[in-house]
Amino acid sequence: MYISDGWKEFELLDCSKGEKLERWGNYYLVRPDPQAIWDTPRRNMHWNDRDARYRRSETGGGSWDKGKLPPAWQIHYGELTFNVRPMNFKHTGIFPEQACNWDWAMAKIRSAGRPISVLNLFGYTGAATVACAKAGAQVCHVDAAKGMVAWGKENAAVSGLSEAPIRWIVDDCAKFVEREIRRGHKYDAIIMDPPSYGRGPGGEVWKLETNLWPFVSLCAGVLSDDPLFVIINSYTTGLSASVLSYVTESIFTKKFGGHSDSRELGLPVTDTGLVLPCGATCRWER
Repeated sequence: MYISDGWKEFELLDCSKGEKLERWGNYYLVRPDPQAIWDTPRRNMHWNDRDARYRRSETGGGSWDKGKLPPAWQIHYGELTFNVRPMNFKHTGIFPEQACNWDWAMAKIRSAGRPISVLNLFGYTGAATVACAKAGAQVCHVDAAKGMVAWGKENAAVSGLSEAPIRWIVDDCAKFVEREIRRGHKYDAIIMDPPSYGRGPGGEVWKLETNLWPFVSLCAGVLSDDPLFVIINSYTTGLSASVLSYVTESIFTKKFGGHSDSRELGLPVTDTGLVLPCGATCRWER
Protein backbone atom coordinates (compact mmCIF):
# COMPACT_ATOMS: atom_id res chain seq x y z
CA MET A 1 0.00 0.00 0.00
CA TYR A 2 1.10 3.55 -0.77
CA ILE A 3 0.46 5.65 2.33
CA SER A 4 0.21 9.45 2.21
CA ASP A 5 1.71 10.22 5.61
CA GLY A 6 3.47 13.52 4.83
CA TRP A 7 0.58 15.86 5.63
CA LYS A 8 0.79 18.50 8.35
CA GLU A 9 -2.39 20.49 7.68
CA PHE A 10 -4.63 17.50 6.95
CA GLU A 11 -5.23 14.64 9.37
CA LEU A 12 -7.54 11.62 9.34
CA LEU A 13 -8.31 11.43 13.05
CA ASP A 14 -10.71 8.49 13.18
CA CYS A 15 -13.17 6.44 11.10
CA SER A 16 -16.09 4.33 12.25
CA LYS A 17 -19.70 3.39 11.40
CA GLY A 18 -19.46 4.55 7.80
CA GLU A 19 -17.95 7.95 8.52
CA LYS A 20 -14.53 9.56 8.91
CA LEU A 21 -13.40 12.44 11.12
CA GLU A 22 -10.86 14.73 9.45
CA ARG A 23 -8.93 17.86 10.27
CA TRP A 24 -8.53 20.23 7.34
CA GLY A 25 -6.28 22.98 8.64
CA ASN A 26 -8.16 24.42 11.62
CA TYR A 27 -11.50 22.84 10.73
CA TYR A 28 -12.94 19.46 11.66
CA LEU A 29 -15.19 17.68 9.16
CA VAL A 30 -17.22 14.47 9.36
CA ARG A 31 -17.86 12.83 6.00
CA PRO A 32 -19.24 9.47 4.84
CA ASP A 33 -16.81 6.72 3.90
CA PRO A 34 -18.12 3.35 2.65
CA GLN A 35 -14.90 1.55 3.59
CA ALA A 36 -15.32 2.30 7.31
CA ILE A 37 -17.68 -0.60 8.02
CA TRP A 38 -16.34 -1.23 11.54
CA ASP A 39 -18.25 -0.23 14.68
CA THR A 40 -15.43 1.04 16.86
CA PRO A 41 -15.79 3.53 19.74
CA ARG A 42 -15.73 7.20 18.79
CA ARG A 43 -13.59 8.62 21.57
CA ASN A 44 -12.27 11.70 19.82
CA MET A 45 -14.06 14.82 21.09
CA HIS A 46 -14.27 16.29 17.59
CA TRP A 47 -16.85 13.72 16.50
CA ASN A 48 -19.26 15.94 18.41
CA ASP A 49 -17.28 19.19 18.48
CA ARG A 50 -16.99 19.42 14.69
CA ASP A 51 -17.26 22.33 12.28
CA ALA A 52 -19.29 20.54 9.61
CA ARG A 53 -20.85 17.20 8.79
CA TYR A 54 -22.09 15.80 5.50
CA ARG A 55 -25.21 13.71 5.91
CA ARG A 56 -26.53 11.38 3.26
CA SER A 57 -30.20 11.63 2.30
CA GLU A 58 -32.43 8.55 2.22
CA THR A 59 -33.64 9.71 -1.20
CA GLY A 60 -30.12 10.07 -2.61
CA GLY A 61 -27.43 12.73 -2.42
CA GLY A 62 -27.04 14.60 0.82
CA SER A 63 -26.16 17.98 2.31
CA TRP A 64 -23.73 19.73 4.63
CA ASP A 65 -24.48 20.92 8.12
CA LYS A 66 -21.78 23.58 7.97
CA GLY A 67 -22.28 25.54 11.17
CA LYS A 68 -19.75 28.37 11.11
CA LEU A 69 -17.54 26.76 8.46
CA PRO A 70 -16.28 29.33 5.92
CA PRO A 71 -17.16 28.80 2.26
CA ALA A 72 -13.47 28.25 1.42
CA TRP A 73 -10.01 28.18 3.02
CA GLN A 74 -6.48 27.10 2.15
CA ILE A 75 -4.30 24.18 3.17
CA HIS A 76 -0.70 23.50 2.30
CA TYR A 77 1.20 20.36 1.39
CA GLY A 78 4.90 21.11 1.31
CA GLU A 79 5.40 23.77 -1.37
CA LEU A 80 1.85 23.33 -2.72
CA THR A 81 -1.22 25.35 -1.73
CA PHE A 82 -4.84 24.38 -2.37
CA ASN A 83 -8.20 26.07 -1.98
CA VAL A 84 -10.62 23.82 -0.06
CA ARG A 85 -14.39 24.10 -0.47
CA PRO A 86 -17.08 21.73 0.80
CA MET A 87 -19.00 20.62 -2.31
CA ASN A 88 -22.54 19.33 -2.73
CA PHE A 89 -21.44 15.70 -3.03
CA LYS A 90 -19.34 15.46 0.18
CA HIS A 91 -16.06 16.37 -1.55
CA THR A 92 -13.70 19.20 -0.64
CA GLY A 93 -11.78 19.58 -3.91
CA ILE A 94 -8.74 17.61 -2.68
CA PHE A 95 -8.12 13.89 -2.34
CA PRO A 96 -5.39 13.86 0.34
CA GLU A 97 -4.52 10.20 -0.25
CA GLN A 98 -3.07 11.27 -3.62
CA ALA A 99 -0.22 13.16 -1.94
CA CYS A 100 2.11 10.18 -2.24
CA ASN A 101 1.55 10.24 -6.02
CA TRP A 102 2.28 13.98 -6.15
CA ASP A 103 5.56 13.34 -4.33
CA TRP A 104 6.49 10.49 -6.69
CA ALA A 105 5.64 12.42 -9.86
CA MET A 106 7.56 15.50 -8.69
CA ALA A 107 10.63 13.39 -7.91
CA LYS A 108 10.48 11.68 -11.32
CA ILE A 109 10.18 15.02 -13.14
CA ARG A 110 13.00 16.67 -11.19
CA SER A 111 15.37 13.76 -11.70
CA ALA A 112 14.60 13.30 -15.42
CA GLY A 113 17.38 15.65 -16.51
CA ARG A 114 15.32 16.94 -19.44
CA PRO A 115 12.17 18.97 -20.10
CA ILE A 116 9.06 16.95 -19.31
CA SER A 117 5.53 17.45 -20.63
CA VAL A 118 2.62 16.00 -18.62
CA LEU A 119 -0.97 15.31 -19.70
CA ASN A 120 -3.37 15.29 -16.73
CA LEU A 121 -6.69 13.74 -17.78
CA PHE A 122 -9.83 14.03 -15.66
CA GLY A 123 -7.71 16.63 -13.90
CA TYR A 124 -10.42 17.75 -11.43
CA THR A 125 -9.22 20.75 -9.35
CA GLY A 126 -5.64 20.40 -10.48
CA ALA A 127 -3.67 19.06 -7.52
CA ALA A 128 -1.54 16.79 -9.72
CA THR A 129 -1.25 19.55 -12.31
CA VAL A 130 0.04 21.98 -9.69
CA ALA A 131 2.49 19.39 -8.32
CA CYS A 132 3.95 18.60 -11.74
CA ALA A 133 4.17 22.27 -12.72
CA LYS A 134 5.89 23.09 -9.43
CA ALA A 135 8.46 20.39 -10.27
CA GLY A 136 9.18 22.16 -13.56
CA ALA A 137 7.04 20.27 -16.08
CA GLN A 138 4.86 21.69 -18.82
CA VAL A 139 1.33 20.46 -18.10
CA CYS A 140 -1.85 20.08 -20.11
CA HIS A 141 -4.85 19.83 -17.76
CA VAL A 142 -8.08 18.41 -19.18
CA ASP A 143 -11.47 18.08 -17.48
CA ALA A 144 -15.02 18.13 -18.80
CA ALA A 145 -16.27 20.41 -16.00
CA LYS A 146 -15.63 24.12 -16.54
CA GLY A 147 -15.91 24.84 -12.81
CA MET A 148 -13.25 22.28 -11.92
CA VAL A 149 -10.83 23.73 -14.46
CA ALA A 150 -11.44 27.21 -13.02
CA TRP A 151 -10.72 25.82 -9.54
CA GLY A 152 -7.51 24.28 -10.87
CA LYS A 153 -6.40 27.69 -12.12
CA GLU A 154 -7.03 29.07 -8.61
CA ASN A 155 -4.87 26.34 -7.08
CA ALA A 156 -2.10 27.10 -9.54
CA ALA A 157 -2.31 30.81 -8.69
CA VAL A 158 -2.16 30.35 -4.91
CA SER A 159 0.81 28.00 -5.41
CA GLY A 160 2.67 30.75 -7.26
CA LEU A 161 2.17 29.19 -10.70
CA SER A 162 0.01 31.77 -12.48
CA GLU A 163 2.66 32.12 -15.20
CA ALA A 164 3.64 28.45 -15.33
CA PRO A 165 3.36 26.62 -18.68
CA ILE A 166 -0.04 25.04 -18.02
CA ARG A 167 -2.74 24.59 -20.67
CA TRP A 168 -6.23 24.51 -19.19
CA ILE A 169 -8.69 22.57 -21.38
CA VAL A 170 -12.43 22.02 -20.88
CA ASP A 171 -13.23 18.97 -23.00
CA ASP A 172 -14.18 15.31 -23.08
CA CYS A 173 -10.91 13.52 -22.33
CA ALA A 174 -11.22 10.81 -24.99
CA LYS A 175 -12.10 13.31 -27.73
CA PHE A 176 -9.20 15.53 -26.67
CA VAL A 177 -6.72 12.64 -26.83
CA GLU A 178 -8.04 11.65 -30.27
CA ARG A 179 -7.41 15.19 -31.52
CA GLU A 180 -3.93 15.29 -29.97
CA ILE A 181 -3.06 12.08 -31.82
CA ARG A 182 -4.22 13.63 -35.10
CA ARG A 183 -2.17 16.75 -34.35
CA GLY A 184 0.90 14.67 -33.60
CA HIS A 185 1.24 16.06 -30.07
CA LYS A 186 3.17 13.89 -27.62
CA TYR A 187 3.63 13.86 -23.83
CA ASP A 188 6.33 12.35 -21.63
CA ALA A 189 3.94 11.49 -18.80
CA ILE A 190 0.23 10.91 -18.34
CA ILE A 191 -1.83 11.09 -15.16
CA MET A 192 -5.45 10.00 -15.22
CA ASP A 193 -8.06 9.93 -12.49
CA PRO A 194 -11.11 8.60 -14.34
CA PRO A 195 -14.50 8.54 -12.59
CA SER A 196 -16.43 5.36 -12.03
CA TYR A 197 -19.27 6.92 -14.01
CA GLY A 198 -19.68 10.26 -15.68
CA ARG A 199 -20.80 12.30 -18.65
CA GLY A 200 -18.80 14.56 -20.93
CA PRO A 201 -19.86 18.07 -21.95
CA GLY A 202 -21.70 16.65 -24.98
CA GLY A 203 -23.52 13.98 -22.99
CA GLU A 204 -20.88 11.31 -23.59
CA VAL A 205 -21.31 8.43 -21.14
CA TRP A 206 -18.24 7.12 -19.28
CA LYS A 207 -18.28 3.84 -17.35
CA LEU A 208 -14.91 2.77 -15.99
CA GLU A 209 -15.25 -1.00 -16.40
CA THR A 210 -16.27 -0.57 -20.04
CA ASN A 211 -14.17 2.40 -21.10
CA LEU A 212 -10.86 2.07 -19.24
CA TRP A 213 -9.18 -0.44 -21.55
CA PRO A 214 -9.94 1.36 -24.84
CA PHE A 215 -9.15 4.72 -23.25
CA VAL A 216 -5.75 3.65 -21.90
CA SER A 217 -5.02 2.03 -25.28
CA LEU A 218 -5.85 5.34 -26.93
CA CYS A 219 -3.58 7.26 -24.56
CA ALA A 220 -0.59 5.14 -25.61
CA GLY A 221 -0.81 7.08 -28.86
CA VAL A 222 0.13 10.39 -27.22
CA LEU A 223 3.12 9.13 -25.24
CA SER A 224 6.49 10.26 -26.51
CA ASP A 225 9.13 7.82 -27.74
CA ASP A 226 10.91 8.19 -24.39
CA PRO A 227 8.04 8.27 -21.86
CA LEU A 228 8.72 8.89 -18.19
CA PHE A 229 5.64 7.58 -16.37
CA VAL A 230 1.91 6.95 -16.34
CA ILE A 231 -0.27 7.12 -13.22
CA ILE A 232 -3.80 5.65 -13.26
CA ASN A 233 -6.10 6.04 -10.26
CA SER A 234 -9.29 4.11 -9.56
CA TYR A 235 -11.98 4.57 -6.94
CA THR A 236 -14.16 1.83 -8.43
CA THR A 237 -14.31 -0.90 -5.79
CA GLY A 238 -14.78 -3.65 -8.39
CA LEU A 239 -11.37 -2.95 -9.96
CA SER A 240 -8.39 -4.12 -7.94
CA ALA A 241 -4.90 -2.72 -8.11
CA SER A 242 -3.83 -5.87 -9.96
CA VAL A 243 -6.32 -5.11 -12.73
CA LEU A 244 -4.63 -1.75 -13.29
CA SER A 245 -1.25 -3.48 -13.56
CA TYR A 246 -2.65 -5.95 -16.09
CA VAL A 247 -3.90 -3.05 -18.21
CA THR A 248 -0.66 -1.05 -18.09
CA GLU A 249 1.60 -4.08 -18.57
CA SER A 250 -0.45 -5.18 -21.58
CA ILE A 251 -0.42 -1.72 -23.17
CA PHE A 252 2.59 0.34 -22.06
CA THR A 253 5.14 -2.31 -21.11
CA LYS A 254 4.43 -4.23 -24.29
CA LYS A 255 5.06 -1.09 -26.37
CA PHE A 256 7.78 0.72 -24.41
CA GLY A 257 9.23 -1.76 -21.93
CA GLY A 258 9.41 -0.68 -18.29
CA HIS A 259 7.25 -1.99 -15.48
CA SER A 260 4.15 -1.30 -13.36
CA ASP A 261 3.60 -1.13 -9.63
CA SER A 262 -0.04 -1.12 -8.48
CA ARG A 263 -1.19 -0.85 -4.88
CA GLU A 264 -3.96 0.43 -2.67
CA LEU A 265 -3.77 4.04 -1.54
CA GLY A 266 -4.16 4.70 2.16
CA LEU A 267 -4.30 7.38 4.83
CA PRO A 268 -2.99 6.80 8.37
CA VAL A 269 -5.65 7.04 11.09
CA THR A 270 -4.31 8.96 14.08
CA ASP A 271 -6.54 7.52 16.81
CA THR A 272 -6.08 3.84 15.92
CA GLY A 273 -2.69 3.63 14.22
CA LEU A 274 -4.34 1.76 11.34
CA VAL A 275 -4.62 2.80 7.68
CA LEU A 276 -7.85 3.57 5.83
CA PRO A 277 -7.84 2.23 2.23
CA CYS A 278 -8.76 4.93 -0.28
CA GLY A 279 -8.83 3.32 -3.72
CA ALA A 280 -6.09 1.98 -5.95
CA THR A 281 -3.32 3.44 -8.07
CA CYS A 282 -0.95 2.15 -10.72
CA ARG A 283 2.44 3.67 -11.51
CA TRP A 284 4.02 2.63 -14.77
CA GLU A 285 7.54 3.80 -15.57
CA ARG A 286 9.92 3.21 -18.44
